Amino acid sequence: MEYRINRRTGDRISTIGFGTSYIADAPEKEAVEAIRRAYEGGINYYDLATAEGRTFPYFGKALSDVRKDILYQVHFGADYHKGTYGWTTDGEMIRRSIDWQLRELKTDYIDYGFIHCLDEVSDWNDYQKNGAFSFLMEMKEQGVVKYIGLSSHTPATIQKVLDEIPVDMLMFSINPGYDYQKGEYAKGSLDERGAICRRCESEGIGISVMKPFSGGQLLDAALSPFGKGMTVYQCLQYALDRPGVLTVLPGMGSVKQVEEILGFCGSSEEERDYSVIGSFKPADAVGKCVYCNHCKPCPKGIDIGTVNKYYDLARNGDSMAAEHYQGLEIHADACVKCGHCNKRCPFGVDQMKRMEEISEYFK
Repeated sequence: MEYRINRRTGDRISTIGFGTSYIADAPEKEAVEAIRRAYEGGINYYDLATAEGRTFPYFGKALSDVRKDILYQVHFGADYHKGTYGWTTDGEMIRRSIDWQLRELKTDYIDYGFIHCLDEVSDWNDYQKNGAFSFLMEMKEQGVVKYIGLSSHTPATIQKVLDEIPVDMLMFSINPGYDYQKGEYAKGSLDERGAICRRCESEGIGISVMKPFSGGQLLDAALSPFGKGMTVYQCLQYALDRPGVLTVLPGMGSVKQVEEILGFCGSSEEERDYSVIGSFKPADAVGKCVYCNHCKPCPKGIDIGTVNKYYDLARNGDSMAAEHYQGLEIHADACVKCGHCNKRCPFGVDQMKRMEEISEYFK
């Protein structure tokens, strides 16, 4: 398992986390075994925006003895008083829900307390007006919540909240479908969605990725908005290559599914290569590097995807990007314009021109 560090909190977070979209469908014994197998496989980050309230005791049984070794993101606004998932901005309802969740999880603290699912600016206004935000901050002051998170599908709303309060972790929906304006939660343009990732990278806000498979649509050619299916590993790698992303949260509901996801850690570059999306890119994605590294290997050893990422981050105002670029063993000025990268790029990027531009920029 690979781990990445949240620069704001210092937490070491597994790049594969545990999503709970399917765990409610499993019998209790099987669900507990799946959660424990995930932990044994190195997964230490668990999302608790689950479909059914009955799943909370599963986590309490599976992980209470290793609580200090794991991280929970718990959602202040996900309501389970009727047994199934509900959404609310009512502060008192959230207070009762959180008290219940803590008891069922067999814990007395929350690592990341999330402002839950704000997709409209009006949701954020209601969240403050109805006492939800004040309760979350009360829990942080008391030490029950360690860090503040935000969950949203909408770039414009995310930008507004980030402008107004300090956030340590963002839960954002990232996959090629949404980024290319395909799917129910495909909110914001490609550039607006990319700006969220670059801002988070620049400010040290970690991103946990929800819906990496677009609800399973991307995995099935018959359902995919592109008419072509992707693999689980391609989707995971796509999300992990976005700036700011620390962990991806695929849904798992059985030991078999956990094993399949854990297989990503030992998979080859070829199995993770998602350059197939270049065949269905929209017009506004042409000529934009997505850091997929399909251009590898560069004969001169340039890590072209990483060089592009640091360049984009630096232009976006990330003060650390130039330092990271200078720390690379081989820089853009090593390019000899052989054309290998241009021929392999599925997005039509003129990488030879980019290398010249990047070299000049960092001088």
